[in-house]
Amino acid sequence: MRIGVYPGSFDPATLGHLDIIQRASKLFDKLIVAAMVNGEKTSAFTMEEKVDFLKRMTADLPNVEVECFSGLLADYVREKNACAIVKGLRAVSDFEYEFQMALANKKLNTELDTVFLMTDQKYLFLSSTIVRDIARHGGDISEFVSEEVREDILKKLDRTHQNNG
Repeated sequence: MRIGVYPGSFDPATLGHLDIIQRASKLFDKLIVAAMVNGEKTSAFTMEEKVDFLKRMTADLPNVEVECFSGLLADYVREKNACAIVKGLRAVSDFEYEFQMALANKKLNTELDTVFLMTDQKYLFLSSTIVRDIARHGGDISEFVSEEVREDILKKLDRTHQNNG
């Protein structure tokens, strides 16, 4: 069985993430979407919220599982018997960072490969940071996040909603 792992902070997961998940799910028998605990970043959403959002967004993809993890990605992938890490790329700057990470992971786990998927052109600009910023200022995020989770994101981040509610 070919197992892939798509790691990320998903704070929150966007339609760009979902695009990568949908496409990667066709490449593997099983795709594990792994929400990472990142001690270097302060998250807007709890790990439970991130996992819940991802599970709702991928409910129609039977070969996708959602989990959270902390620690070294190379160790996690080995533990899951996965053959590849999936990473989405938007720009050259993403590639430079992800290429370094792929080489480090390969050094830690020689059986591991990294698969890079280019984002769909319509999501080139999209990031979780942009979604958080728009939501915090009362903007419309409907074109950036899945319908299944949009209201939950807005409830947590929309300052105008919080100030008027």
